[in-house]
Amino acid sequence: MEQRGGSGGDQQGGWRQLWAPWRSGYIRASHRKDTRCIFCFGALREASRRRRLVLYLDPQACVMLNRYPYNNGHLLIAPRRHLADPEQLSAAEAAAIGALQTASVRILRQALAPHGFNLGANLGRVAGAGIADHLHWHVVPRWNGDTNFMPVLTQTRVVSEHLDASYALLHPLFRQLQITVS
Repeated sequence: MEQRGGSGGDQQGGWRQLWAPWRSGYIRASHRKDTRCIFCFGALREASRRRRLVLYLDPQACVMLNRYPYNNGHLLIAPRRHLADPEQLSAAEAAAIGALQTASVRILRQALAPHGFNLGANLGRVAGAGIADHLHWHVVPRWNGDTNFMPVLTQTRVVSEHLDASYALLHPLFRQLQITVS
């Protein structure tokens, strides 16, 4: 949400103020010692899936929206088993994750029309993994011009769509997804 300062001695002095209240959860979470893994859960009812931003769930893997995205549509793909290393994946898990990466790119291309993607995993804390003990891949839609001065100068990312809107857009498309791995 954006608010523009008015004229005549206001504190904003004509500057624009960018409001991103959902980011406060990320800031507070970085100081907590919550040891629960965001990727580890049993069967979830529909309301729990929405609350946890889970778009797709099968016995091998899951797809969820990143609660602290780099761009709107930023997805996380993870095996259901709590693993830290891709060498620990079973053949079925590796195949399911590969199929979900391909399907996620297709769905995001259909829903958001990005110009490109970043797709990858950060293995280990020194490689940038925020959750180092549960292997996961990022699928980040990218648009021409989506990188600007905000992250460099202000350590702020501007995400153009709220997570609830992203979930509402993507969930029906993932609901139709059927992955079969032999």
